[in-house]
Parts: sequence; structure tokens; C-alpha cells
Amino acid sequence: MIDSKVKSILFAGVGGQGILRASDIMCMAMMEAGYDVKKSEVHGMAQRGGCVTSHVRYGTKVYSPLAELGSIEILISFEKMEALRYLKFLRKDASIIVNTEEIYPPAVNMGDSTYPDDVIGFLKNHYGRVVAFNAAELAQKAGNIKAANVVLLGAASKLLNVEISVWESVVRQSFPQKLVKLNLDAFQMGIAA
Repeated sequence: MIDSKVKSILFAGVGGQGILRASDIMCMAMMEAGYDVKKSEVHGMAQRGGCVTSHVRYGTKVYSPLAELGSIEILISFEKMEALRYLKFLRKDASIIVNTEEIYPPAVNMGDSTYPDDVIGFLKNHYGRVVAFNAAELAQKAGNIKAANVVLLGAASKLLNVEISVWESVVRQSFPQKLVKLNLDAFQMGIAA
């Protein structure tokens, strides 16, 4: 049964992590499940390791691709510090899925700033549901570190009202045949995480 209320998801990470591909797959899964879906993306300085975000909103009828501050129900953060950057978008009862990978921004690499301590602890102290794991490590076990985005989608799928068979069908459609098994394995690892 389709939920009529519009729900909002925010993908956040660093250029090159597959954020836009993951949000495309999610949109396809939501459409296959019968939802109206809108998506917006910001590339920033993606080619230089800068921030990349994608808003995905779905429901019976969605009028805007952008979520308002304080309205995101699920944050999927591909990098720990990026989770902190977008907290103002989250509802108080939001769920957060965090890849524990650390990608240092230029200011940290040059010694002008420090990487924040205990990001996961901070998130767990302020939000009810925080799922944190090393998606890159699981993707490597599936066969390719680049499948970390699909691992994160697997974890997110447990929070959404879409059948696993729909997700698997969309994953099959989203990759060349030679990469389908690897990505299905990565998706299952995310579910297990």
C-alpha cells in the first residue's frame, strides 16, 4: 500500500562516492513501487572531492524536489563528516545511515582544521536511530569498493516501504550484466548491516 504522505531522504557525501547513482537507483525503485518521485542534486566541486548532495522526495503526489529545513526523515551519509554538515535538514526523529569512512577535506589535509572527533557518538546522542558501518569494507567483500553506494542503499531499504524484489529488479537494470551479481551481493550486505 502506498503511503500518501510525502517523505524526504537526503544523500550526502563527497564527489566520486556514487551518490548520484545511488539516488537514481532509489528514485527508480520508488517509481517501480508506484510512488511519485522528485529528485534534486547539487554537484558542488564534486570533481575535486567537494560536497555532493541529492534530495529524493516521494509520495502519492510530490510538488517540489527540495526538502525544507527540518523535514528530512532519512539521511544517508557516504562520509562521517558530511553527516554533520546537513543536520539542520533533519527532523528530530530522523534515521541516519552513516558510512564510517573518513575523507579529509583540503583544510584538514593542509593542517588548517582538524577532523571532528567521535562523529558517530555525537549522532547517536542526538538522534534516535543511527546505523553506522564501513560500507567500503563491505563493498570490497562483495567484490569492488565502488559498490559502497549500493551497500548503503541496502541499509536504507530496510527503512522504506518497498519490496526487496523491487530493489533487486532495479539494481539488475542499473548495471551492466557483468556487475549485477556484485551489486546484488553489496545490496544484501547493506541489508545485513
